[in-house]
Amino acid sequence: MNEGESDVGGKPVLPPVIELAWGLRGRGRGTRRGLSLERVVAAGIKVALTDGIGALSMARVAAELGVATMSLYRYVAAKDELLILMVDTALGLPPRSVLDKTGWRAGMTAWAEGVRAAYLRHPWALRVPVMGPPLGPNNIAWLEAALRALAGTPLADLQKLRLVTLISFFVRSELTLSLDVVAETAGATGTGGEEPSTAAYGEMLAQLTDPLRFPALHRMIASRGFEGDKEPDAQFNFGLECILDGVDALMRRAPSGRD
Repeated sequence: MNEGESDVGGKPVLPPVIELAWGLRGRGRGTRRGLSLERVVAAGIKVALTDGIGALSMARVAAELGVATMSLYRYVAAKDELLILMVDTALGLPPRSVLDKTGWRAGMTAWAEGVRAAYLRHPWALRVPVMGPPLGPNNIAWLEAALRALAGTPLADLQKLRLVTLISFFVRSELTLSLDVVAETAGATGTGGEEPSTAAYGEMLAQLTDPLRFPALHRMIASRGFEGDKEPDAQFNFGLECILDGVDALMRRAPSGRD
C-alpha cells in the first residue's frame, strides 16, 4: 500500500516518517556509540548550518557522527525522511511570546514573527521543498497556536486555515527573496552580506531607463522613493500589515462583530 492510500477502515495511511516523528513506531536500535534518531537529526542540522543544504547526504551525516553510512538506515529510511525531521526539529515549538498574546491580530503578528525567526536561525530550511501539508509535531504545535489566536474571530474554519497558509507562504517567500538578494549583492560587491542599498538600485534604474518610456518609475526615482527602506525588516512588516488589514476588513464584513 502506497503512502496516502486508505486502509480497509477508510483512514489515510500515515507516512512512516510521520509515525517516527510522533513516536508511533520504533526509533531504531542503539549502538555502542550511543546513536539515536535525535543524534542523527542533530547531525543533519549541523551539516546544513555549516555547509548548506546542498552538502547534506547520508554519507556526510554519517561522517559527522563518526559511523558507517549504513548504520543511519536503522533510524531513517532515506534522505527525504531525514529532511522532514530536520525541518520540524529546527522549527521548534512556539515560544510563550506567541502563545500569550491577546487578540487575533497581535497573536498572528507574533506567530508570523516567530516562524520568521525560526527560519532566520535555520535558513537552510527554506531550501527544503514543501513535501506536503505539515504533519510533524512542532509544525502542528504552530498550527494549533495560530488557530487559538483566531479562535474568537468571525472567520469560518476554512478561512482560518487559508489565512494560516497565506501567512506561512508569505513568511517563507519574503524571507527567501530577502536572503537571496542579500547573498547576490554580497557576492557581486564583496560587502560580506550587508543589506543591499535600495538607493543604489534607484541609481542603476536611472541609468538604464528612459524617462519618456518609464515616467512613473522616474517620478519614483526623482522623489527618492528608493531610499525609503532603511530598516532590514521593513518589507516584511509592510507585507504582513497589508495582509492583516485585509483580514480585518473581511472580519468587519462578517455577520458577527467579534474581535
